[in-house]
Amino acid sequence: MNTNQTSSEAAMNEIVEWTVEKEYAKERIDKFITEAWEEEVSRTLIQQWVKDGHVKVNGKAIKPNYKLSEQDVISLQVPEPQGVELAAEDIPLNVVYEDADLIVINKQRGLVVHPAPGHYSGTLVNALMYHCKDLSGINGELRPGIVHRIDKDTSGLIMSAKNDKAHASLAEQLKAHTVNRKYIALVHGHLQHDQGTIDAPIGRDSHDRKMFTVTEKNSKTAVTHFVVIERFGDFTLVELKLETGRTHQIRVHMKFIGHPLVGDPMYGKSKGMLMNGQALHAAVLGFKHPRSGEWLQFEAPIPADMDELLQTIRTT
Repeated sequence: MNTNQTSSEAAMNEIVEWTVEKEYAKERIDKFITEAWEEEVSRTLIQQWVKDGHVKVNGKAIKPNYKLSEQDVISLQVPEPQGVELAAEDIPLNVVYEDADLIVINKQRGLVVHPAPGHYSGTLVNALMYHCKDLSGINGELRPGIVHRIDKDTSGLIMSAKNDKAHASLAEQLKAHTVNRKYIALVHGHLQHDQGTIDAPIGRDSHDRKMFTVTEKNSKTAVTHFVVIERFGDFTLVELKLETGRTHQIRVHMKFIGHPLVGDPMYGKSKGMLMNGQALHAAVLGFKHPRSGEWLQFEAPIPADMDELLQTIRTT
């Protein structure tokens, strides 16, 4: 990993920090942050945040054209959106578990987890606001209750916190890699090894900022373990266990080893899509309850569209 990125979350703002290594010396700070940060933000917005004093280098305010030096410490305090009010929406949810501290949802494919600039409705957050009286505020106004994410077109289990104490506990478990997260995926090709580990750093793709790739530049450590469940023809059904939780991690890692996910519009094969979205399902989620310390583990069966595809492949 060529930059050291850390983040801490306060009640109002997220703070993200990077320590600049030698190869990024003399690069403009706005370009660096746009490419290094996992969030999808424009360079123009980063420039405005620099002007507004939300970005500091070694504790001091700088200009958008500031050229980086080795060992510079960049600190970005993400400002809260102004004038945005999220609405509670009656969106159907498949509630797997719920108590006073947390809620576990089996998310349907196609549902975005949280609002983002230009997309403030129709998300899991809007649905949770309707369903729950309280949600934690640690991640700010746009992400109440959100502890972790899964992609829009990935189905399966996701947990949300109803108060800040529960949020802090669940977030710490994720950081310590003690949460048990297993996914089921259908991939292209005949995966030869019955099991294995993909240990390859992930960063933003320099050719397309919406995509991620295995790279040493501006990257984070990423580890995915896999076990083959079933092989049939030109496809393999696999179980994947996340050790880290990088954006698009499974999708990027499976493409990296030559077995992209079936139906993946971004990292998969562009022709002959067999599904509307990647065949990826968050099947198992296990963690310690933030209040009682009891181990909770939940399983969700694969959705109907993915099951139908598997049945079709098995019979052809």
